[in-house]
Amino acid sequence: MSDITLEKFKNEEYLDFSDPTIDSAQKKALEEARSGFGREYDLYINGEWVKGDSGTFESTNPSNTNEVIGTFQMASTEQALGALDAAWDAFETWQYTPAKERAEYLLKAADVVKRRRMEINAWMISEAGKNYLEADADTAEGIDFLIYYAYEAIRLDKGMPVKDSWGDANKTIYMPIGAGVSISPWNFPFAIYLGMAAAPIAAGNTVVAKPAPDTPKMGHIVAEIFEEVGLPKGVFNFVTGDNMEVGEALTTSPKTRFISFTGSKAVGLHMAEIAGKVVEGQHFLKRLVCELGGKNATVVDEDADLDYAADQIVRGAFGFQGQKCSAGSRTIVVESVYDEVLEKVVEKTKALKVGDAKDNYPSGPVVNQKAVDKIMSYIEIGKSEAKLMVGGKLAETENPGHYIEPTVFADVAEDARIAQEEIFGPVTAFIKAKDTDDALRIANSTQYGLTGAYFSQDPKKIEKALRTYKVGNLYINRKCTGALVGAQPFGGFNMSGTDAKAGGRDYLLYFLQPKSMTVRPSDGVEMDVHKFEYAAKK
Repeated sequence: MSDITLEKFKNEEYLDFSDPTIDSAQKKALEEARSGFGREYDLYINGEWVKGDSGTFESTNPSNTNEVIGTFQMASTEQALGALDAAWDAFETWQYTPAKERAEYLLKAADVVKRRRMEINAWMISEAGKNYLEADADTAEGIDFLIYYAYEAIRLDKGMPVKDSWGDANKTIYMPIGAGVSISPWNFPFAIYLGMAAAPIAAGNTVVAKPAPDTPKMGHIVAEIFEEVGLPKGVFNFVTGDNMEVGEALTTSPKTRFISFTGSKAVGLHMAEIAGKVVEGQHFLKRLVCELGGKNATVVDEDADLDYAADQIVRGAFGFQGQKCSAGSRTIVVESVYDEVLEKVVEKTKALKVGDAKDNYPSGPVVNQKAVDKIMSYIEIGKSEAKLMVGGKLAETENPGHYIEPTVFADVAEDARIAQEEIFGPVTAFIKAKDTDDALRIANSTQYGLTGAYFSQDPKKIEKALRTYKVGNLYINRKCTGALVGAQPFGGFNMSGTDAKAGGRDYLLYFLQPKSMTVRPSDGVEMDVHKFEYAAKK
């Protein structure tokens, strides 16, 4: 372990499904996963698999709603709070586990993910409706999170560089803060669920992790992985159940030290209210980490490579059916090339085939009927606000599923609802700009600030975009999705969240607190504070 350094980290490569051998292996894994549909899965609390006290619920396949992925437990409030108690019990010893030892668990978990990669992809394709590449990118990001956070924990274990002063010996260390709650989304059901749990664990904390109700199987797989590598009981707890009963009980508990949340703006703002309210028995201010989505724009200037820009617009807007907080739901084009870019994007969008994720269609289903209803309601709004160019209706497919045609609206006003409100589906709105300055002004005109893309071949214009485009993740001459761990730390401004930068050097600091320690030498004290290690005692 002594040779572990962040400089040795490199991102996991995506599998090439154009290779017949790899494609065949993925199809075989899908067959094996599908043969296991319909099984029942338990909660994982304090190192034990247990039934829920509040009944069960089913996870269904969004590509074919006749298929049940599995039956999952509904934890009771008592069970959820019991998991939090178990996490605090585990924290008593886990906080003193040396950083290298904690990192070893994460690195072993990464090895397990690599071994089970095709299987994890298969379940994600089935439960979330991702095509092969989207699923594999999700799994690869999970691997990246485990390895990167393992390295980060070791780096931060060295503490904050400080100076000795006036004869005093000084040292500042980073201490874990306690037991907390992680509530993750369905759209990156493996990577985000795993990363949101692994980061605080790497830092010496313990977690109760609740997956989204639409993708509980992915959370169950993570629990299996942590059990396999021997993570001490109570350090990680997998709990499924009602959002209000379980989620509310966990986040409002006076014992919850931190809340890590990724999801909608409305729920995130509710989380902020919870975190800001001190309840009876609470002895700390709750830490809050939120990532809340966006209304991301792709800006195309008049000197851009228009064919390439059109390709990237389609990828950024319609990858995983636009169900990414980073998806390009606005396309802002300078008027001199507006018609040409629009024509190219419409043509490429019409070529997208919609169908069952297991058959690796470019476009699959959206996650559930609630999503269908919301997206279609926005499409109806769009028809009254703008010009429908392609899509705009439910897709006809072989199986009963949640399918919507990729949709492009043109001549959208910058303040239109479909230009300002997050739709979270396969819809992009074309907005005409007068020039570079106008395009960047429009790009900054929403309450969000997560990702953005800008296409130009003029260095001066690019420099202006880099300086004035107000988003957490800005991409020049590439699509606005696909941030890589360690390369593009991810998080947004304004109503897009706390800009915590998952996959970056700042992230673990949300789960640590610095402690400054000073020893003044005296005749009776021979203590060298520089040699003190917080985790030396277990």
